[in-house]
Amino acid sequence: MHDRTHGPQRLLREAPPEFEGAGRDLRLDVCRGIALWWIFLDHVPNNIGSWLTPRNYGFCDAAEIFMLISGVTCALAYGRARQREGWRGMIGRSLRRGWDIYAAFLLLTLACAVLVYFSGSDDLADDSNTRILFEQPGATFAHAAMLQYRPVNTDILPVFVLGHVLFAPLLWLLLRAPNATLGGSLLLYALVHLFGWSVPAWPNGSWYFNPLAWQLLFVIGAWWVVAGDRVRPWLTSRAALVVAVLYLALSLVLALSWGIKSVVPHALTDLLFPLDKSNLSPLRLLHFLALAIVALRLVPRDWRGLSMPVLRWAKSCGANSLPIYCLGVLLALASHLTLLDISDRLAMQIALSLAGILAMILVAMLLGAIGGNREGGSRRTESIEKVKPASPGTGDREGVNSDRVDPRLPTAPCL
Repeated sequence: MHDRTHGPQRLLREAPPEFEGAGRDLRLDVCRGIALWWIFLDHVPNNIGSWLTPRNYGFCDAAEIFMLISGVTCALAYGRARQREGWRGMIGRSLRRGWDIYAAFLLLTLACAVLVYFSGSDDLADDSNTRILFEQPGATFAHAAMLQYRPVNTDILPVFVLGHVLFAPLLWLLLRAPNATLGGSLLLYALVHLFGWSVPAWPNGSWYFNPLAWQLLFVIGAWWVVAGDRVRPWLTSRAALVVAVLYLALSLVLALSWGIKSVVPHALTDLLFPLDKSNLSPLRLLHFLALAIVALRLVPRDWRGLSMPVLRWAKSCGANSLPIYCLGVLLALASHLTLLDISDRLAMQIALSLAGILAMILVAMLLGAIGGNREGGSRRTESIEKVKPASPGTGDREGVNSDRVDPRLPTAPCL
């Protein structure tokens, strides 16, 4: 009882209005949905569709978008859950969501193995890092359960498992010392690059997405919700926009010079490329932050364009990001197999890209419809309970219901 009574006052004093907001920022789901499309296009090797993604026009790609938005949505969802249910309820939600992602990762690993097995393609087994699974199935699944083995393109899910499981202490620190917490995250990021710290993988090497480095974007996203109002005026200023645009322009020139035709000295491009994605190269980090500043300035929360059909489709995918991400991984494997065994011509690449994104949209809309029906039933049940007369000894029914979590709030972030 003490936790429920005094916890919300602490949050309301230290957290921004987002914790109290009744609506969901549509930009989060839209950006996450577009990132899911880009990830699918990038996961198909030698795919012309990847030229529609930011990977070829700068230093970062869709992974940074996914990680930052996950930090934002976790802070919003778990912060609101903390207000309404206390720390115990919030920790329970974060652990359950971490378990959901963990289970999805194991099922996705199994699904990748089944797909590769029935394809009968040795090349696909090598490219997807599943050959060892067929050679040593027991050891491989045991290490997958410990998050030390991952098929190709599933690497980011274990990072999200850790993010959700450890979010309670992160939120506790952010609510009490947000800037110090961000500083500690930056320090850990710097130490990773200074000393080469990493998390070992099996059978060799280390995690492709080093959680010791990528945690910085997750923390920045959560910090932005808790204490970002102090820097919002600066980040939305004209000076910040000019600096960001100049950095993006420089990144574009360097990226195109390395990938297409050299217009700058080879010595410079050889020094910069390839960028270290595993440890989130500082150039990648700065490029993504510059993109975020431009997007924040050009796309306000109430932008009417968010109602366009294509962005509504992206929002639907973003709102169901975990199943859609897993679907995208399997679609990328199937597309890779098609390019290997049937045809890798330009027309096939375009067809596979469009078909994959269309499949993701259709599945997301179906999941949204199912979820909407369940939510509608839950709200009708709650309305009936509210108008029931109070039974003797049960207390004020309306007062009990008013303490429940508002179903409009994102209390269970997707990733």
